[in-house]
Amino acid sequence: MLARLPWPLPALLAWGLAWLLFVLLLRSGQNAVLALALASGAGVALSVLGANWWRRLIIGLGFPLSALLAGGLALPAWGWLLPLALLALIYPLNAWRDAPLFPTPADALNDLPGVAPLEPGAKVLDAGCGLGHGLQALRQAYPLAELHGIEWSWPLRWLCARRCPWATVARGDIWKADWSGYDLVYLFQRPESMPRAIEKARAELKPGAWLVSLEFEAVGLTPVVKLEGAQGKPVWVYREVFDESFKSRRQHDA
Repeated sequence: MLARLPWPLPALLAWGLAWLLFVLLLRSGQNAVLALALASGAGVALSVLGANWWRRLIIGLGFPLSALLAGGLALPAWGWLLPLALLALIYPLNAWRDAPLFPTPADALNDLPGVAPLEPGAKVLDAGCGLGHGLQALRQAYPLAELHGIEWSWPLRWLCARRCPWATVARGDIWKADWSGYDLVYLFQRPESMPRAIEKARAELKPGAWLVSLEFEAVGLTPVVKLEGAQGKPVWVYREVFDESFKSRRQHDA
């Protein structure tokens, strides 16, 4: 609900809460560096309210930058590195080339079972599960499926596992994970990541498995169908794109 607030209300809300926490911690006698770290951590956690990458950066860095500009804080120089360290912890640098925490709309995948039916107990992977929005949408679409998620950022993985206790959520690199055991792999990446996803799907997914991409087309593959998802985001559905000749060439090159 909060993520749907018009911009810049999410930023103002996050900054206000961070400042409130900071002032309360100082008044309770906490060390200034610790108070800065905790308030910055709150701001970074609230950065998920941003609808895109730059807005998340603005939300996450807003409090520490405003505190720095306000002056008057007797902090060691390294103390100002804490907010950046917290931001890097939530959004690791090696994950920036992939989708930086794009939440899946709640009803985006409701029409999937009609075009991509799965047997009860089928294994479904959300590759890059973030805070678990995609897993929740997948559970709504496939309540009898065995759901799995992979997330590189360990704080996000930890939070996702607690938001989705009915799923198996692991920390890992989606590009190094083995996709061969899944009946459906779901992605909400970005256009720059799609060629890599296509190559991996062709090389690893078993015949008959489904590849589903929210919003971004897997250019070069022929979709089974393009669904009109929530908030105007199309759902691209692919199947049997994994030819043996491509797999053989990849294994030979390796």
